[in-house]
Amino acid sequence: MLFVSIPVADLERSKEFFAKLGFGFNPSFTDETAACMLVGEQASVMLVSHQKFTELSKLPMADPATHTLALYCFSVSSRGEVDAVAEAALAAGGVEADPLEDHGFMCSRSFFDLDGHGWQVMWIDPAAAQKGPEEFATSTRDAGLT
Repeated sequence: MLFVSIPVADLERSKEFFAKLGFGFNPSFTDETAACMLVGEQASVMLVSHQKFTELSKLPMADPATHTLALYCFSVSSRGEVDAVAEAALAAGGVEADPLEDHGFMCSRSFFDLDGHGWQVMWIDPAAAQKGPEEFATSTRDAGLT
């Protein structure tokens, strides 16, 4: 299992933001200082209050508005869902970081959340994910699909 903790200024506001993007939360690991946001079968993002984050971290907390320490990427099941999630993020107060990037076998859009953390929502063709982009491109070209 993977748990990534990120600091948020207002935990309730962040939970509302991510709920609008379709994320759920594990109540067993959620309290007034942190919320366990489910991003996959074995992966969660812990939205953690600034106070709690400083207790957990041995180093000073960086300001995501001025420093990037990580970029968070999650996949969705279709091209259309990339746009739907990105549009939901913008409607909920997020800021677009990058417009649609379309590579044929995969596409993505990026946004900053309410705290300035960078997120990318992406879709990849299941065949390309299984074969790898080069082999997928070769097999579709050989089959006359491109």
